[in-house]
Amino acid sequence: MSDRTFYTPVPDRERLAAAPASGTHGGQVLLLGDSISIGYTPGVCRLLQGCKTVCRPEANCGDTECGLANIHAWLGGQRWEVIHFNWGLHDLCYRHPEARLYGNRDKVRGTQSVPVDRYAANMRKLAGVMRLQADRLVFATTTVVPEGEAGRFSGDEVKYNEAALAVMKEHGIFIDDLYGLTWAMPPSSFIAPGDVHFTVEAYEVIARKVAGSIREVLSKG
Repeated sequence: MSDRTFYTPVPDRERLAAAPASGTHGGQVLLLGDSISIGYTPGVCRLLQGCKTVCRPEANCGDTECGLANIHAWLGGQRWEVIHFNWGLHDLCYRHPEARLYGNRDKVRGTQSVPVDRYAANMRKLAGVMRLQADRLVFATTTVVPEGEAGRFSGDEVKYNEAALAVMKEHGIFIDDLYGLTWAMPPSSFIAPGDVHFTVEAYEVIARKVAGSIREVLSKG
């Protein structure tokens, strides 16, 4: 499945192109996620520079269905010290093929991309695959959905996070609570009202949280 299936804002595509150590081979830390993770990738690379080599796929990792289709290619047949990952925003999104908004978002006529029960089952499969190629796994909770988002209901991210957290507990996976972090952010942290994407300044705050979580799990030996 192509990353073009999943909308990525132009600024985030530019950040992905500019991020050091792009790709998924020869690194120690792997970041997996959608355009939110693309937004914080450059900051994480910079914050961990000189400590660990950070990589990510040159793609928007989309929803968990896309994750299952591509996970082996993204892991690259190597062992990782840390995989920091998230899926969620694309799973809970409602889409309709005739919707004109980017990503065919439409929470009135649309259907949810991956219902929560299937999302949990997919996350369980993904965690099982990743743990075979990583010393440590870190799950980042799905970031907040602001009121007025065209294809997502605010509050659905809480339901999906609860489902994912139950899976992570089964596997003993470390949690990076990006939902809690972004829930406390002011509206000015988003690039526009009702948009799930963040400003450059907000991505820097998120990057510090992600880098700190990676350092924490590395320190546990």
